[in-house]
Amino acid sequence: MAIPRSCLISLVFAFALFSSNAVNALSSNYYDNTCPKAESTITKVVKKAMLNDKTVPAALLRMHFHDCFVRGCDGSVLLDSTRNNKAEKDGPPNIALHAFYVIDAVKKQIEDLCPGIVSCADILALAARDAVALSGGPTWDVPKGRKDGRISKATETRQIPSPTFNISQLQQNFAQRGLSLDDLVALSGGHTLGFSHCSSFQNRIHKFDKSHDIDPTLQTSFAASLQNVCPMHNKVKNAGATMDSTTTLFDNAYYKLLMNGKSLFSSDESLLTTIRAKKLVSKYASSQDEFFKAFANSMIKMSSINGNGQEVRLDCRFTR
Repeated sequence: MAIPRSCLISLVFAFALFSSNAVNALSSNYYDNTCPKAESTITKVVKKAMLNDKTVPAALLRMHFHDCFVRGCDGSVLLDSTRNNKAEKDGPPNIALHAFYVIDAVKKQIEDLCPGIVSCADILALAARDAVALSGGPTWDVPKGRKDGRISKATETRQIPSPTFNISQLQQNFAQRGLSLDDLVALSGGHTLGFSHCSSFQNRIHKFDKSHDIDPTLQTSFAASLQNVCPMHNKVKNAGATMDSTTTLFDNAYYKLLMNGKSLFSSDESLLTTIRAKKLVSKYASSQDEFFKAFANSMIKMSSINGNGQEVRLDCRFTR
């Protein structure tokens, strides 16, 4: 699928956006000499996985996001739990994460090509970029050179922003990681891909507050459809709704639906509660190209949050 030239973001421009605590060692040509086929190998594996499972792009993007928001982008979300430690992937916000097998498949192929060179954290960052680009979204130069972390604790996943957060909570959460309100609005557009279980938006369609059963900001027929899929005492394990109307296509439909009262999460709706954020939502709803540019820039910024990793794992599920 061809990517519009306007969506290709130069690394030079992107680095100007970095916060002072970004990882200085990261560079776009980090593996040019040591593992030149790393990126093409990752793209090939992600593309094949997508052909077999349309939920892979959303899974990889969410996995990368959740990795970076706990201990920085260090691949700690990929580690398996052990007898003595419950890892991040088994924390409450990560229970629905899947497609770890894609990262495993990439790692195996890259280890055959360049043993002990490419970190799992870099693989995840590149796979997330490919997932977006191959779904029709923008592409960008991923700065590389991350190292893999050795610590992964399920209790620390409480740091991941909740779908019930208001705008103040979201801004604080993002600011702690050097991300601005503009980054928050742009990265929220990642909700254009994927599916949500009822538990993440149940608060908006049943007993919303003392005066309303349903969140009054929800469009009436949309709220009714959500109630139909997710009744009060839902017993269907995998019941839920797609994040937007084009769930496998990376586009700006999320913002259009948000403007029309058809967002799933309270955190989505909160983007309309400040003047600056609402202006950005309106801008991205009107221009997919502007959204793509902003998303690419903010992804580079987010994926460069220092993870303080110390090694290159040979198996992404276990420390060396």
